[in-house]
Amino acid sequence: MSTRTLPFSPARTGRLAQSSAVRRNGQWWLVAACGAVATDPKLTEELENLAAAMAAADQAVAALGPPQNSLPEQQVGHRR
Repeated sequence: MSTRTLPFSPARTGRLAQSSAVRRNGQWWLVAACGAVATDPKLTEELENLAAAMAAADQAVAALGPPQNSLPEQQVGHRR
């Protein structure tokens, strides 16, 4: 891993879910309150794979649409 550190501005980061991994300008970094460290090539590859899998999962969930058991509000409580 590189020992180079870089202070991060929250407005210019792309955090991976709730992790300490952040992508900035095409480079993955591990971020802490005291600074950040660039990831090595193997960890970068794994983070790219994880980010792609998470994006695919988000798209799959979005494509499902609303749950089948959800009814329009006017039908709730009415039986036939």
